[in-house]
Parts: sequence; C-alpha cells; structure tokens
Amino acid sequence: MSKITIVFHSGYGHTAKLAQAVQEGASRVPGTIIHLLKVEEAETNWEMLNTSDAIIFGAPTYMGSASAPFKTFMDATSRLWAKQAWKDKIAAGFTNSASQSGDKLCTLIEMTLFAMQHGMIWIGLGLLPGNNSSTSSPDDLNRLGSYIGSMAQSNSDQGPDVAPPDSDIRTAAALGERVAKLASRMKD
Repeated sequence: MSKITIVFHSGYGHTAKLAQAVQEGASRVPGTIIHLLKVEEAETNWEMLNTSDAIIFGAPTYMGSASAPFKTFMDATSRLWAKQAWKDKIAAGFTNSASQSGDKLCTLIEMTLFAMQHGMIWIGLGLLPGNNSSTSSPDDLNRLGSYIGSMAQSNSDQGPDVAPPDSDIRTAAALGERVAKLASRMKD
C-alpha cells in the first residue's frame, strides 16, 4: 500500500475542488491511501507528511506565484529540509488561476524547486497538450498544455460550483492517478 498526501491551499474553493479531483484520480489505483491536508493544518500534521510515499502540492497562483499561505507552509518545512526528511519521496503539483496563462508555470516551477530542495522526485503530468489544433477542443484533457504539473483556469466571476471546467478537473485527476501508479510501483 502506498500513502499519498495532497497538501494544498485554496482561497476561494477552486483549488480545493482540484485537490478533490487529484484525490479521486489517485483512488483509482488499488491499495492507495490518500489524505487531503490543508496547509493551515500542516503544523499539526507533519507526521502525516513525513510518512507519506508521495506528496502532491496544490496552490492557487496569485500575482505570479503560490499563495502566501502556501509559501508559509513551504517556509515552515525548513526543519524537515535540514534533516532531509522528505528525500526520495515522490512529489507533484497543481495550480489554478483566473487567466488562461495567469503565470501558473511560475507557481509549478516554485513547487518543483521546493521539492528538489527537499531531495524529492518530481513527477510531471505526463500528458500531451490538448486544445492546440483545429481539430481539438477546450474540452480536451490538458487543454492548457502543461507538462510540469496540472494547471486549471477558473473564471474570476464564477465560484467552485462551476469552475474550473471539467477538462481541468479530469486533468487534475489524471495527475493523481499517475502519482499513485508510480508510488505503488516504487513501493514494490
């Protein structure tokens, strides 16, 4: 059995919706235990993170980087970093913003660097880009064309009851499933 923790911050509920999609995707892999953990609760749940085989990071992109609460979580891991407590764990990430680009790549790079500093093994999305030809559609998986992690776009005037769109939800689920498969394989 592999254990995955999805640690995330969600300011308006859109990123929480993605975290649930990542969880749903990971649950498709038999023998996977998945925990959702809000960054605000991380200080009292370090053991959950320390005993995970994989940690998937999630944060909205605000002003070109991860949200301040997620950055606070990152900074709070410095004692774990000093001990290399997360070394060789699998890591992955997802983010959301109102604009189609919204500089989400910067947030995923920030998460990747954070994972590398911890000695983790970063797993990308592993999907070809969708919605990039005359025969494709915004309903395609990976419609925003990310490689490094799952990206989603939520219109700023819509709540998490309607945004992000289904294609972005399915893309986040695909990330969760990929991480769970790799975590299971590494446990063998």
